[in-house]
Amino acid sequence: MYRKTLLAVAMAVSVFAATPVQAHSKLSSATPAADTVVTAPTKIQLIFSEALVAQFSGIDLTMTEMPSMKMGPMKVNGVKATVAPNGKTLGAPLANPLATGTYMLDYHVISTDTHRIQGSYTFKVK
Repeated sequence: MYRKTLLAVAMAVSVFAATPVQAHSKLSSATPAADTVVTAPTKIQLIFSEALVAQFSGIDLTMTEMPSMKMGPMKVNGVKATVAPNGKTLGAPLANPLATGTYMLDYHVISTDTHRIQGSYTFKVK
C-alpha cells in the first residue's frame, strides 16, 4: 500500500510540475512613457506582454494641471482606445495634439488569461 501511495503522489507532482504557470499581462512599454516630458503627442500607445480582450480594455486621459491656470482635473474627451491586430497593443489616436500641461493616463485591460490589470501614470506636455 505504501508503494501505491508513493506512486500516486509522484504522479500528481509530475503532472502539476509540468503545468505551465500563466503570467498576468504587464505593461511592457508606453508612448508617451511614464514620467516623461513630450511635445504635443497625437496618439497614445500601450504595449502589453500578453494578448488583450479588446471589448474589456481601454484608457482614460485626464489633464491634471495646466500652466498658469488653477483648475481641477479635467477629463480629455473623445479618447477611444482600440487593440491593434497584434493583440498586445492598445492605442488611441488623439483628435488634436495635447496641449501643454500634466496628464494622468489610467488604463484597464483584460488579457486572454481573463485577469484584469489596471494602472496609471503621469506625463507632461511642454
